[in-house]
Amino acid sequence: MTFINLRDFFPWYTEDQIVQVSNEVYEELLADRRYEVAYQRRKLRYKAQYSLDAEDGIENHILHMEPSPEDLELREELFYELWNALNSLPELQGKRVEACVLNSMSYRERGRREQVNASSISEAVKKGLATMRKYLLEIWE
Repeated sequence: MTFINLRDFFPWYTEDQIVQVSNEVYEELLADRRYEVAYQRRKLRYKAQYSLDAEDGIENHILHMEPSPEDLELREELFYELWNALNSLPELQGKRVEACVLNSMSYRERGRREQVNASSISEAVKKGLATMRKYLLEIWE
């Protein structure tokens, strides 16, 4: 068992608070501190704070951490739930929602392709999104 000062590891502690933790917890806290120092060093070394307009991809690599397996699993589940919600719509309404929301097509452009008024496309998309919202709320509750 090791004694640590929580103020050394957590910035929200403003006063000394000494606690006893197991050696495993102490090693994890030290590893986290080393990781943070290395991250700051990499950020400075590769000048990531200055390359935001360079579009060379280094800022994405250094500033955005790799998602954890749990995050990837949650994203996959959310994708399938959204996919099922979209597939629960009637075919024409689903195509309109997909084109206007997912593919960023304007209502006017979609209306020209289908030879209908843009307001009917807008209404179909709004109703489709409302239906998808109801579907997802039923699943999540």
